[in-house]
Amino acid sequence: MITGIKGVRIRRAAAVVATTGALVAGGALSAPAQAATAPTVSAKGAFMLNSATGSTLYSKYADTKRPMASTTKIMTARVVLSTPDLNLDRKITIKQAYRDYVAAKGASTADLKTGDKVTIRQLLHALMLPSGCDAAMALADTFGTGTTVSARTKSFISKMNTKADALGLTNTHFDSFDGNSTQNTNYTTPRDLAKLTHSAMKYTTFAGIVKKQKTVQYATTSTGGTRTYTWYNTNKLLGSYSGAIGVKTGTNTPAGPCLVFAGTRDGKTVIGVLLNDQYRFTDAAKLMDYAFGSSSASTMQLRTLPQGAQRD
Repeated sequence: MITGIKGVRIRRAAAVVATTGALVAGGALSAPAQAATAPTVSAKGAFMLNSATGSTLYSKYADTKRPMASTTKIMTARVVLSTPDLNLDRKITIKQAYRDYVAAKGASTADLKTGDKVTIRQLLHALMLPSGCDAAMALADTFGTGTTVSARTKSFISKMNTKADALGLTNTHFDSFDGNSTQNTNYTTPRDLAKLTHSAMKYTTFAGIVKKQKTVQYATTSTGGTRTYTWYNTNKLLGSYSGAIGVKTGTNTPAGPCLVFAGTRDGKTVIGVLLNDQYRFTDAAKLMDYAFGSSSASTMQLRTLPQGAQRD
């Protein structure tokens, strides 16, 4: 999510999403498979864990609180997915308020059209691939409680903080549903964000969405027609680093470039976080090389996003 806080223009491009995939699993990373020397990364804060054991593989100022930009949306998705009796095929009508919000914030968008009927599953795609702040607001409005959009979105943010407490994220707080901080109290730490992601990746729906480079989705318009949405994943590691399986980008002025990443090779899975890292994609590759005992980062060619696709 790139917000108007730093004067970035609204992104109106469509980006693509994917359907559910398999549960993230990983075996223990044995000592011989890990490179001998930990790499240097430019991130202000970084952390990487073994998905199978939860053990720490890399740490740099892992418990220092920092803004997290659109990686906030991992919690947005996590709250939705933990809703009892969730129906992913439930249809939601897009409100003009969601488009107005994106315009006011200068935020990243899935370019959801007013009056279109989209499913919760599609909104999760729109949330995680093009980093749609309109999709984030739609989910917060749908799963919050209250008599107004404002009341419901505030209620949803409260649910995000309740979930953070339940997950033991003691150094995390949310004041927004998408990372567009309203009170400068939207923060986490690399360790907390990795723990949150580890929890979210246990949902096959989430894991299936965040590993896809692109999807095409179809929605019903207000006049009964069909609209096609094409969403591209802003995470350039996908399709660039062998074994990359997610997870979420984030960028705004307070946070800098952020990345939550995950990768799996030979049944071994790692989850990592880079906060305020100018070289986030190559640094993520270096960290995964360190975990897997490989040297892919030096020859990796980053996937190029199509012209007009969201950047985050």
